[in-house]
Order: sequence, then structure tokens, then C-alpha cells
Amino acid sequence: MTRLAVPLAAFAAFAVLAYAPAPAPTDTPARDLAPADTEWAWPEHAENLQVLPADIGADGLRDVMRGFTRSLGVRCGFCHVGEGDFLEWDFASDENHHKEVARQMMRMTQGINADWLADMEHLHVDIDAANPATFAVTCWTCHRGSSEPERVPPPHEEGGAPPAPGAPPAGHEHPPGQGHDHGAPPAGAPPADTSHGTTHTHGDGTQHRHDD
Repeated sequence: MTRLAVPLAAFAAFAVLAYAPAPAPTDTPARDLAPADTEWAWPEHAENLQVLPADIGADGLRDVMRGFTRSLGVRCGFCHVGEGDFLEWDFASDENHHKEVARQMMRMTQGINADWLADMEHLHVDIDAANPATFAVTCWTCHRGSSEPERVPPPHEEGGAPPAPGAPPAGHEHPPGQGHDHGAPPAGAPPADTSHGTTHTHGDGTQHRHDD
């Protein structure tokens, strides 16, 4: 059996810590996410749990679910079936396919941390495969508040990252076939390539080269 089979109780601790980076105080009323006209409360024994342990309890389940909503920027209906009064929701249902995707993502996250990062050298964090509280990758790592993670970096903005190595400095771009030298080369430098252009030396010692 691989280390992916971290005890479920330990994984529950990871889910609470990692998926809910800023959990609400434990004295917050359990029904504060429900519409005001209901008497719904977080269940102590949730049904149809396949990744989270059956004994996670109401507080643990609440913190994990809130962590999902914060990490993905979604609400309960993104994974569960129902609308309106929470008493009418079927939270145990697997009809919403996002629920199974969430389970797979939890297993994937657990595997990345326990089976890959835990064995990787020179990381900036110490990961203990047997201690999910030390895991470095969580839902928030990729989603950052969006149900669809960004796949490419944002476009370059003024004042952002420096140009790629070899790119001309800002304001020194020239059309193809045109270029110029910025003065005489330093001592010991190889001679300028004039096979495809002409270099003019001015009276002050500076040079100007243009393509033919």
C-alpha cells in the first residue's frame, strides 16, 4: 500500500487546515450560511462521504465546505443538489457531477503532497507524508478564488516583469533590417560585423551603423 493511503482521520485534519485557510471561530452559529427562514444545521453524521471520514463531525464538515467556497469562489449549489431552503436540499446526492470532480481533486491533492512533494529535495517547505497538516498544495494553490484555474500567466503590463533575456530595452526596438551601434566597442571586444551594413565613424569617435 502506498503512502497515498494516509489515514482518513489525518486527511480530515489536512482538509480542515488546508482548504479553510481562515476558518470562522468555532462559536459561530452552525446555521449562519443557511437562509434565515430555516432551522437547518450542519450534520454531525453526514451521508455519502467517500473521501472525508464519516466521523468528521459538524464543525469539521463546515470548515471544509467553507474552505471550498473560498478557494473556488462558489456556493453550495456548485457541487450539491438543491435550491432555496437548505432543509429541501439533497446534500447526499451524487447527481451534480462537480461533486465527484471535487472528490477526485482531493485525492489528487493528497497524492501530490504525499507521493511526490514529500520525496522532492531542495523544497522551501518540509512535507511529512504522514502529516497532512504540512502539505504544501491545496485547492487554493491553483484556484485562487476561481472555479476554473488560470492556465497561463496574465499579459505583460507596463512596469511589470522585465523583458526576456536578449530582448531589446524599452524604447530601443528597431524595424527589421535596421539597427545602430551605441558608440565604439570596448577594448578587447571583437570587431563589429560590417558584412551586411556600413559603419560610419564620427569626429567625436562614436560610430553609427546602418544596414545596406
